[in-house]
Amino acid sequence: MDKKIKVGIIGLGTVGSGVLKTLKNFDNIEIVKIAVRDINKPRDIVGLDKSLLTDNAYEVAENPEIDIVAELIGGIEPALSIIKRAIECGKHIVTANKELLAKRGEELFTFAEQHNKVILYEAAIAGGIPLIMPIKTILAGNKINKIEAIVNGTTNYILTKMDMQGASYDDVLKEAQELGYAEADPTGDVEGFDAAYKIATLATITFRKRIRIENIYREGITKIRAQDMKAANDLGYKIKLIASGKIDEDGNADVRVHPMLVSKKATLAHIDYVTNAVTLTGSPVGCITLSGPGAGEFPTASSVVGDILAIVSELGSTDYILPMMRCKHDDFAHMIDISETKNKYYLSIHANNNMGVIGKIGTICAENNISLASIVQKCVSEDNTAEITVITEIASESAMQNAIKLIENDGSKVESLIRVQV
Repeated sequence: MDKKIKVGIIGLGTVGSGVLKTLKNFDNIEIVKIAVRDINKPRDIVGLDKSLLTDNAYEVAENPEIDIVAELIGGIEPALSIIKRAIECGKHIVTANKELLAKRGEELFTFAEQHNKVILYEAAIAGGIPLIMPIKTILAGNKINKIEAIVNGTTNYILTKMDMQGASYDDVLKEAQELGYAEADPTGDVEGFDAAYKIATLATITFRKRIRIENIYREGITKIRAQDMKAANDLGYKIKLIASGKIDEDGNADVRVHPMLVSKKATLAHIDYVTNAVTLTGSPVGCITLSGPGAGEFPTASSVVGDILAIVSELGSTDYILPMMRCKHDDFAHMIDISETKNKYYLSIHANNNMGVIGKIGTICAENNISLASIVQKCVSEDNTAEITVITEIASESAMQNAIKLIENDGSKVESLIRVQV
């Protein structure tokens, strides 16, 4: 196109700064306005034209010159209201807002379609990893029925350091905060909220059915112990926070986020530190893994700018741009509750070193239709207690939870329960 496409940016934090710096390399794009919280805040951006800045985001949303708005502030409000206003004013949207998409995606995509505008969101799930567009285009001929993903760099960094150093969760979290890998309040990451937002949207587009965020089982990494890391390694596994999804032929979806023992033979076991990876399984492609930087200024900016350029390439050529990228999922998946699932399990049990204690654990499991793959007793302490590690075969979640109650009623303590990759 001969004329420059006008872009507005809302948010000039880490990602917004990367987007601004990257877009300067494109002669056919002009940044018209940038909304920030504090105009006078010092910014490490060479040549920043401060006349572009405003502390009123609606000046971006309503500016008649602007064709595309990049929303990079996160959260539900004011992001939702600003995006809706921008759409009403004729703008296409690019966003990295995983929480907004997970909680209000249906409303937002419906609103955009009513106004014949597109919302692109490549950066909202796995930072710089090309994921959404490949699924919507190159992989469109596949029926993908399984997702396993590491999509949170903070938790992956913490678990990797715990594994490498044999350190406690608390010690590694403190180090991660000092290095800037974890927020002062890390709850969104370490309790699995961030990963849950991402798998909600990823599973929706992959399974082609809407996934409700409130039905996703979520469990964080705060209870993982250094002892669990060592035991997992001894058994041939690594512990990772996995966002997963499965869907059967009847449209029943099992979508969840929780720590998992991943076999060292699997690709995800070797995704370390802040790297992200997504493994998709389906037909006819089989199993593929996409991996790369899941966060950061320029990796995330790469995805945002890619979405902007995808819109730019279509403007003026059709009245209905990027039809393959639009959301057309009207049906909701039937979500399976975690209590209805079947899994393999790792248990770490603190028990009195009495004669027959292992036999009692085995009997309780057998009475609940749980077969044991292995059971190992280690570390008899001075107080005559022992650590017992159990790996089960596939068993129902409800049976496992009942067995835990019976084991603890018998005087032992289940220190850890972690599901095992199947």
